[in-house]
Amino acid sequence: MNADDPIVFVVDDDASVRKSLQRLLRTAGYPTETFGSFTDFLSREHHSGGGCLVLDVHLPEISGLDASAKLSHANYYLPTVFITGYADVPTSVRAMKGGAVDFLSKPVRDHDLLAAVRTALDQELQQRRIRDEVDQIRGRVASLTPREQEVLRYVVAGELNKRIAALLGVVEKTIKVHRARVMQKMQAATLADLVRAAGRAGIPEADRA
Repeated sequence: MNADDPIVFVVDDDASVRKSLQRLLRTAGYPTETFGSFTDFLSREHHSGGGCLVLDVHLPEISGLDASAKLSHANYYLPTVFITGYADVPTSVRAMKGGAVDFLSKPVRDHDLLAAVRTALDQELQQRRIRDEVDQIRGRVASLTPREQEVLRYVVAGELNKRIAALLGVVEKTIKVHRARVMQKMQAATLADLVRAAGRAGIPEADRA
């Protein structure tokens, strides 16, 4: 198994549940690791590849919902499938509002769990692709000179070359040169591409004076 292979992480304090789910998931072809506590899971080396989390709602040390929130705050993105032997509406609603992929009651039916895991892994892959794209865009922004970054913010704010030149105290021809370099470095074929990329990377527009 490669370091970047997707892994299904199962966290449940019931050993029989862990063993059953591991057997099911591995039979279905999913690399699987199981943990008896959330602390045990956190002690594992951070997984850089894809994956998802099958998490018991009622863990002795911390609730599954609080555990999921803790991972989110730590920027450890793992789509989560919650499982519980004590399902109730408020908990399930809270879980789904918190971004859970699914909320399944024990004993979990095999096809329900496998369907939820497949959805979770698809979701994680899509989010990872988005994060990779954003990282690439931010890398391109970092390649711009300070003045080119300034021009970029004015361009995505909708300012024309003449107006940008006046705001920056340079001639319009200079802005045209900067703008062309920005388009090239950002790999943007059109203004719409540039605006879209800036939005993806969270680049703020320049304030219009």
